[in-house]
Amino acid sequence: MSIRPVLSLVVLLSICGSCAPDRTAAVADREKPGADRLWYRQPAKDWNEALPVGNGRLGAMVFGYPDHEKLQLNEETLWAGSPIDNNNPAALEVLPLIRRALFEGDYAQAAALAEKSLLGTPPRIRSYQPLGDLLIDLEGVRAGAEYRRALDLRDGIASVACETPDGVRIEREAFSSAADNVLAVRVAAGRGASITGTVRLTRAKDASTRAPSRNELILSGRIVDQPDPLSGPGGEHMRFAAALRVLAQGGQVKAAGESIRIEGASAVTLLLTAATDYDPARLDFDPGLDPEGKALEALSKARRSSYGKLRARHVAEHRALYDRVVLDLGGSPETAALPTDERLERVKAGGEDPGLAALYFQYGRYLLMGSSRRPAALPANLQGIWNQDFEAAWNSDFHTNINLQMNYWPAEVANLPETVAPLSDFVGRLTVPGTLTARKTYGTRGWTLHHLTDPFGRTGVADGIWGVSPMAGPWMTFPLWDHYEFTGDTAFLRNVAYPIMKGSAEFVADFLVPSPEGWLVTAPSHSPENAYLDPKTGKSESLTYAATIDVEIARALFENCIRAAGILGVDAEFSARLKELEAKLPPLQIGKFGNLQEWIKDYDEVEPGHRHMSHMLALYPLAQITPETPELFEAAKRTIARRLEHGGGQTGWSRAWIVSFYARLLEGETAYQNLLTLLRRSTLKNLFDTHPPFQIDGNFGGAAGIAEMLVQSHRGFIQILPALPAAWADGRFKGLCARGGFEIDAAWKAGRVVELRVRSKVGGKLRLRDPFGGSEVKVAGADPASAVPRQGMIEIETRPGQEIVCSIINRSS
Repeated sequence: MSIRPVLSLVVLLSICGSCAPDRTAAVADREKPGADRLWYRQPAKDWNEALPVGNGRLGAMVFGYPDHEKLQLNEETLWAGSPIDNNNPAALEVLPLIRRALFEGDYAQAAALAEKSLLGTPPRIRSYQPLGDLLIDLEGVRAGAEYRRALDLRDGIASVACETPDGVRIEREAFSSAADNVLAVRVAAGRGASITGTVRLTRAKDASTRAPSRNELILSGRIVDQPDPLSGPGGEHMRFAAALRVLAQGGQVKAAGESIRIEGASAVTLLLTAATDYDPARLDFDPGLDPEGKALEALSKARRSSYGKLRARHVAEHRALYDRVVLDLGGSPETAALPTDERLERVKAGGEDPGLAALYFQYGRYLLMGSSRRPAALPANLQGIWNQDFEAAWNSDFHTNINLQMNYWPAEVANLPETVAPLSDFVGRLTVPGTLTARKTYGTRGWTLHHLTDPFGRTGVADGIWGVSPMAGPWMTFPLWDHYEFTGDTAFLRNVAYPIMKGSAEFVADFLVPSPEGWLVTAPSHSPENAYLDPKTGKSESLTYAATIDVEIARALFENCIRAAGILGVDAEFSARLKELEAKLPPLQIGKFGNLQEWIKDYDEVEPGHRHMSHMLALYPLAQITPETPELFEAAKRTIARRLEHGGGQTGWSRAWIVSFYARLLEGETAYQNLLTLLRRSTLKNLFDTHPPFQIDGNFGGAAGIAEMLVQSHRGFIQILPALPAAWADGRFKGLCARGGFEIDAAWKAGRVVELRVRSKVGGKLRLRDPFGGSEVKVAGADPASAVPRQGMIEIETRPGQEIVCSIINRSS
């Protein structure tokens, strides 16, 4: 017997009017100054001020209205559209003509041919959509003088404190539990209070709500897409359903049209479940799935646990991940006690707040946990999982020319390796349609995709000429290799990462062709979303061959595959071929401004301050430009400086990337100034990043940049505080990770490390640049003689589970 997968969600809400008015210990702990907490003195004015909760699959934006609470809901698989093979059938025949035009310098002709014969049919995808709104209208509740709205990052709980007209305190909290796949909301009031109000479940389109009994609501629907030659066929597509049950203690519960009416109850519990008919294994709908039936089945399971048990399991599971990392960058306790929006406004006005930077880092970790961990079936999209629009900006898609990659930059270093699983699963599934794209469009083996995709596995060229990005597939292999490098998980490498990497390398090996200069190059190619001036015509063009980012991706992919094959003891002949091909790739070149060339030739840019800095991939997150390559290192500095001189970094994600650039350039003060700019120009009141509009990659990129300022491990050794600014002179971190399977704690004063703990998860050689500057240290957990630096480097053979503690010996005491 086979069991079909179903994507279901569970929401539990408990509205209680018989709870004691005293604050619980958990609430008191959340209100301590300096806690990892966002808080505000007023409800959200709009969606961009609401607070997110999520469990990877189910997201909610909590507005905090005292009497008309709104939870805007998302289910990660609820998308418009349907599976389409959009590979252009004319591509393979025209490909040689495009290459010839590029090699002959007829870029306009190459673009015209590509626009007609490479662009997907259809070229566009449809949007990720909201599930609906859960509305709780409560009578006799107001904000009051002590109103407070907060999000506790450590517990993963959003809370609201308000009052009744006679001043009785009412507290509400909401969380989305990965442990039980439930969203839970609880309202507690003083003794003798009762709950009267209405609960509704609504969606603006493609759904209807009915009340099959006095205490149940069913929302069911099917997305109806209108025919569009640019987006694909219309028709009835994804099916979905939500089921709500109301359980009251005392009082009355009755159906009232499309809502549930509660009167005089001392406690009310609402259970909500939801499901779609999307099957991730098929990248398609499953007509055999019954979303409503599965929602009702999940509803029955949710009733078996009390709110208290659900909350306890949620907090335990959430903290097991969140508490791995602690970050203290200093700052004033008085400032830390201010509301988050007031702290942000102070920074926007020119102030500094190290504690807000630490909070921003932890918020990035929180958002990644909330949008990409089991029970998630899909990776975090452009908005994580939080989206209110039926036609979202950029469709809230999976953008694979920087954005989806950036979403996972903090995953390993910030000690959240589990969040990579939905991504690696998704990329693995994409290799199936990606194999068709490789064969039909380019005549190669292996697999690839272009600059965006959707849950239905779209891998052909999308949008326009800027979508001709065949190296986006190889780029998507890098998070998988990073996961191995940080964890040392050879089973993951063998069973998941390497097969995907090998298929990608097969594509690149076949895709490379000889150039007029005698190199092996990618063609067609372009530097994501950027353009150059055709030296013959002076017009803007984007297609070329061997854009610098393509060369960097090909080289990194080949090197990663060669290393992986060696570790696994497989594919020696294939590795030898990749090594030969790598030797024939073009070199990185320095242009007339002393900058790293973005294209194969030293073209002038149409927009010198363009938001994309794709050729800087070699600096970060790759490791092809380091202090060990001094000429390229200086060229990278000049490249970034020139971009900024011309207005670069104007979007949130772009500015976040610049933070990591300067961290890799070992310029802590400049990295810090760019972090401040990220907060000042591209951060909303709820600390969401804004492109504009909201786009979550900047949050993840910013978190990764902060980590990169504190620990680096890409040069074959670990370096502690490589880019520490003066503003963070005293601080500590716990639990950041380094390549080789090492977990690190560090404390520093006046910019100098005073204590260091290194835990070896998998054993192997620890190579650590001496963080103590030659000072005498006390060593525990290892032979002190082995911890003596030699030429500035400490090298220790470690065993799995070994913890090494080094601290400066203070002779003055």
